[in-house]
Amino acid sequence: MKGIILHGGHGTRLRPLTHTGPKQLLPIANKPMSEYCLDEIKNAGVNEICIIIGGIGANKVKEYYKTGEKFGVKITYIEQDEPRGIAHAISLCEKFIGNEKFLVFLGDNIIKKDISEFAQNFEENDVDASLLLCKVSNPSQFGIAELNEDGSIKKIMEKPKNPPSDLAVTGIYFLTPKIFEIISRLKPSWRNELEITDALQMLLAENNTIKYYMITDYWKDTGTPQDILFANSEIIKNMEPYFLGKKEKDVEIIGNVMIGKNTHLNNGAKIIGPVIIGENCIIESEVGPNTSIGNNCSLKNCKIENSIIMNNCEIDSNSKIENSIIASNSEIKSNSDDGSGTMLLLGEGSKIRL
Repeated sequence: MKGIILHGGHGTRLRPLTHTGPKQLLPIANKPMSEYCLDEIKNAGVNEICIIIGGIGANKVKEYYKTGEKFGVKITYIEQDEPRGIAHAISLCEKFIGNEKFLVFLGDNIIKKDISEFAQNFEENDVDASLLLCKVSNPSQFGIAELNEDGSIKKIMEKPKNPPSDLAVTGIYFLTPKIFEIISRLKPSWRNELEITDALQMLLAENNTIKYYMITDYWKDTGTPQDILFANSEIIKNMEPYFLGKKEKDVEIIGNVMIGKNTHLNNGAKIIGPVIIGENCIIESEVGPNTSIGNNCSLKNCKIENSIIMNNCEIDSNSKIENSIIASNSEIKSNSDDGSGTMLLLGEGSKIRL
């Protein structure tokens, strides 16, 4: 079995964070979200992976993953010239896949469920596709599967106005090469894309076998800043705590906390878990809960909670920063504090004076 990670798209709902790079490289718990997808694919026993790239910062994907050697996999890259839909992206991989079954992962999907058993079942059984379904509270925002009374899939549709069920089709698909012929007959949707839900519905309508598994653990399509912050909090709260840095005497640490190498917690710092802080940081602030701080950051005189601060950021601000995502190489400084919280969404290299 081979694997595909879709790493393209414009990430418009995440601007300005995505003005300089793809959303799938945005960090959750200090690791790019697409790396969680790669880990799941590898854990399922798949080590040949094709990454579909395109759009702003596509080269950053190659710079990060390179050949895949340091991740224990072999990576091939294919470029999609513009967003033409998931089905179109999959079709570009026909030569890479050959005659093998394969697994597709949308690069912005975070799942806390081991899928290796699903992969094994798909390899060992004669089915044409397997899907992972998850109950959601807003089904009109997703591809949806409607079931028959016997539990089999009746219909698959893309973002229906009046959803017949609350079962979202997650961005994780087990497929066979049969899907390529189906995609070749697809017509573009109203948004001029080849929809994977249309391909799956055609596969179903032509009496092919589609199985599904229910995800009752955590799954998130991280399309908005709120989604990313929620995923970040879910990941870090379940991590094993560690402390590889240094701290002075007057430092308070509460709850689940991960501190990287050569990070200094100076007097007056207070860390309220769950929190992850990277390497080579200087912390003289209150951090947490539900916060991740990247490498080489300096935080002074501030309070930060429910936020993501990426690498190489400097914050020296007598203020509370909450529900924020601050991209790499940003600088925030202020001398005043009105007592209220500040919510920020800053692109790479931003400089703010409050």
